Amino acid sequence: MLLVDDQPLLRAGFRMVLEEEPDLSIVGEAEDGAEAVRLTAELAPDIVLMDIRMPGMDGVEATRRIVEQSPESRVLVLTTFDLDEYVFSALRAGASGFLLKDVLPAELARAIHAVANGDAVVAPSVTRRLLDNFLPHLPSPGHRPDASIDARLSSLTDREREILIEVAGGLSNAEIANKLFLAEATVKTHMGRVLSKLGLRDRVQAVVYAYEIGLVRAGQGT
Repeated sequence: MLLVDDQPLLRAGFRMVLEEEPDLSIVGEAEDGAEAVRLTAELAPDIVLMDIRMPGMDGVEATRRIVEQSPESRVLVLTTFDLDEYVFSALRAGASGFLLKDVLPAELARAIHAVANGDAVVAPSVTRRLLDNFLPHLPSPGHRPDASIDARLSSLTDREREILIEVAGGLSNAEIANKLFLAEATVKTHMGRVLSKLGLRDRVQAVVYAYEIGLVRAGQGT
């Protein structure tokens, strides 16, 4: 894992917490985005724990470059609510999720394991708040996606589209299963097919996609 933060004390704190986990190891530290991109290419970490606001190249641009140049390394963003706009940009750039900087150590470890296993970390309550904050920047309810997006969306079954909408609303697989009276494993299978058909890497990209094309809108309840 690569730790990226311009504050040495924060990096030291995360290192101390994460090194308590027997199956997690820190391969390097970076103090800005440019160094993060360089070290990711050099060290090939499974996970890059990325701060957003840093001098020089920020975490958004660093995330974009890492996803393009080192796609085997997955980026997990650290944020606070007052930086929501940067987080949304990072998700669009290909980050696999986001955590608040006051996350509990056990939750941080679970999130890292989830991302390392190919899942994405999307805290439902935070997701809803993030997307509500971006209402002015998202398509209006009457927005129609372009032809290429229409074609991708039309490849989904009614059930797959329904599950995509629930995911965009911030529900977990367990919550979707309960709401739609399905087995959780069935929801996971459907979600896998959604990602495959839409050419998306993970759950985070699915949330962003659904809002960008106007399938759902910020503030919409589920």
